[in-house]
Amino acid sequence: MPEHGKRYCQARKEVSKPAYTLQDAVELLKRLPGPKFDQSVEVHLKLGIDPKQSDQNVRGSVALPAGLGQTRSVVAFCPPEMVDEAKQAGAVEAGAEDLVAKIEGGWMDFDVAVAHPELMPKVAKLGRLLGPQGKMPTPKAGTVGPEVPKLVADFTAGKLEYRNDSGGNIHAIVGKVSFAPAAIVENVRALVEHIRRARPASAKGQFFRKAVLSASMMPGINLDLKTLPTGA
Repeated sequence: MPEHGKRYCQARKEVSKPAYTLQDAVELLKRLPGPKFDQSVEVHLKLGIDPKQSDQNVRGSVALPAGLGQTRSVVAFCPPEMVDEAKQAGAVEAGAEDLVAKIEGGWMDFDVAVAHPELMPKVAKLGRLLGPQGKMPTPKAGTVGPEVPKLVADFTAGKLEYRNDSGGNIHAIVGKVSFAPAAIVENVRALVEHIRRARPASAKGQFFRKAVLSASMMPGINLDLKTLPTGA
């Protein structure tokens, strides 16, 4: 039984070069024979960090200029006086102790959680539930702040959270295959530039080791790092 389907194998044959400029990679990706649904476009970055060292982990959030082509469901931990405004901004649920209790009861039907700093002592007890799913609000990820309605609006519209995995890699969605090539290029460059600025001071040597562009069900396309704003 083949490891991949015919469409994937055909697409892999068309990825013939060791590496492509970002523009050429995007244009190739859009030409590959894909499925009928609109695939997500992803970027995978190998960073020169030691993920075992806490001061070298890379995590943050960025609003990509062309958006992500999708909305996300957001909950807000906030004081009572902000609940209505947070819901008007797009929160599927907002509250304080009541929202904490709802999640403790097993409700997890949301993509992102944001929080007002005053609520973090109450939210902290949810760490064992939200942490493993990457949904725990943290200042470093940009999901904790005093302007809760703005946080809700930004993340509902597709503001991207990113964090390195245990291998020092970052995997991020940067749009849809249906996007115009210029929009995908703009999003990739914005993400890479944002991560470059987040480089830990303790990370030594080459920061960006490898970059790959892919779609949900397509083979990866290696990117020429010289065509990215890596600062190298």
